[in-house]
Amino acid sequence: MNFKSIFLLVFIFSFGTGTLFAQVKSEREHRIRKSQFPEKALMGIEEKLENARQIRFYKEIDSNEVSYKVKFKKDRLRYGIKFNNDSNIEDIEFEIKPVDIPNDSYSQIIAYLENNFEKYRVQKIQQQYLTEGNDIDQSLKDAFQNLMLPSITYKFSVKGRKNGKDVEKFEIIFNAEGKLELIKKALPPNYDHILY
Repeated sequence: MNFKSIFLLVFIFSFGTGTLFAQVKSEREHRIRKSQFPEKALMGIEEKLENARQIRFYKEIDSNEVSYKVKFKKDRLRYGIKFNNDSNIEDIEFEIKPVDIPNDSYSQIIAYLENNFEKYRVQKIQQQYLTEGNDIDQSLKDAFQNLMLPSITYKFSVKGRKNGKDVEKFEIIFNAEGKLELIKKALPPNYDHILY
């Protein structure tokens, strides 16, 4: 199945449900040194990193943009804070387990995966707090308190096979109700060399 066919199917499915807005993008992230991380971004979250462990810095490249992420462990949870290229926070996320997702939402997510993959394995699930249009300090506070808000999203890292092709890695975002918002295919490891 070619790209046009996939796009047509997504469009028809979106039109039929009226609430589905999915995009297909590709992305790759790789670890960088602290000195390579934007200083302005780091200054904005230094106090949040107090008492944090296993602090790591990453650069994320997708087909459209470059962003940065700091990952760390705090209060037994693994967090990630993503910044755009202007050092503004885009989202805060932390790893969760299936039991942490409301049953109705989780059922919808599993139904999507079952219907769209011939075979799949969920590698990681994260709960996200998006900061667009929201107060950054409030978004950070909500994330660190693990509040269940209607604006949260769930990010699934999935390895799976679609349409008889080889197994590929995908990042799939669902809203709080379990409806698909975005699907990204992982880029090959050397993709950043193609860009630069």
